[in-house]
Amino acid sequence: MAGGRIVAVLPTAEAERSYDAAKRVNLPDHALIPGLVNLHTHAAMTLLRGLADDLPLMEWLKDHVWPAEAKHVSTEFVYDGTLLACAEMLRGGITCFNDMYFFPEAAGRAALAAGMRAALGIIALEFPTSYAADANDYIAKGLAARDELKEEPLLSFCMAPHAPYTVSDKTLAKVVTIAEELDLPIHVHVHESRHEIEDSLAQHKVRPLERLGALGMLGPRLIAVHAVHVTDNEIDTLARHGASVAHCPSSNLKLASGLAPVAAMLARGVNVGIGTDGAASNNRLDLLEETRIAALLAKAVADDAQALPAHQALAAATLGGARALGLEALVGSLVPGKFADLCAIGFGEPELTPCYDPVSHLVYSAGRAQVSHVWVAGEIRLEQGKLVGFDNRSLNNRILLWQNKLATETKT
Repeated sequence: MAGGRIVAVLPTAEAERSYDAAKRVNLPDHALIPGLVNLHTHAAMTLLRGLADDLPLMEWLKDHVWPAEAKHVSTEFVYDGTLLACAEMLRGGITCFNDMYFFPEAAGRAALAAGMRAALGIIALEFPTSYAADANDYIAKGLAARDELKEEPLLSFCMAPHAPYTVSDKTLAKVVTIAEELDLPIHVHVHESRHEIEDSLAQHKVRPLERLGALGMLGPRLIAVHAVHVTDNEIDTLARHGASVAHCPSSNLKLASGLAPVAAMLARGVNVGIGTDGAASNNRLDLLEETRIAALLAKAVADDAQALPAHQALAAATLGGARALGLEALVGSLVPGKFADLCAIGFGEPELTPCYDPVSHLVYSAGRAQVSHVWVAGEIRLEQGKLVGFDNRSLNNRILLWQNKLATETKT
């Protein structure tokens, strides 16, 4: 690699004949894959990991998560929580994450401090928080963050209305207009739970996806997060419009949201990427684990052992996510000219032997404990399992302060 990009992908002997390397890294017992792309997360919510477990989605949100956020979310909360998330994600081979949270400029600064690639959400909600007063204020502040950080090569942006049930028609239409003007993806929770659909039918007389379609949101920009409860006709609609789905299997299981028909989506040509969701509802930012669960669940849901085979699952965790974010020309596969966002996974441990198919091992056997090296744009971020450039002691001390504050105020 040179200038942060892949120069060539060659057999070792041919590479040695053709190039003189300034630095050589020998990884004889490893698989080298594209950096994983986490297509949906709320990175700063890592500070809320385990705070309110084993609850249904709306009770979890309304009675626990939203009140905790109202008390604590700030630029400092988002910076520290996102930096902690970056440390966890890099250790698991994730080189790019798609974020939806408050104070995106703080999340961007944390991603840059970690040397990680991030797509930052310009969020929208109708109700006030410590970040913004109303939908227009959220969007204005998100656009200001984009203006401030848009020249950073590791950062990109998405429009990120939270969900149809928290955002009005007027705001959703405004989001579509801005996304078209600025050529940005639209990242939104949709059809996550049956309750969401029932409420939409009662209030709007249509299902959420139909409502989004009437507002002009269906198209290649759309990243439909979760998309658990979709009919065959809705899958066809997503495919026809070139939309993407961010599949978050662990979060869907933990919140009892349901089982997404991923095999049916892929069979109809829907682009599917994989996300962890936030650590408050997972509780791990571990995309290798998500990819394994996604592959296994797809088989059970489709009643077909050949559904979402290993090669297709790994593609969803890499190129599928990059494609959804409009970054497929830059990352997501090992192709000359793309950025060298790379992950090395060691195959030398007993639990990974014997090996008949490396890709099968990557999806069904390997875990983040086997991730040894990570590069982002050619810069080493994880070396021999150790983070490079992180002040772990300082970060750990700040996280302990947040833990004490959250635990104390949660009890009162």
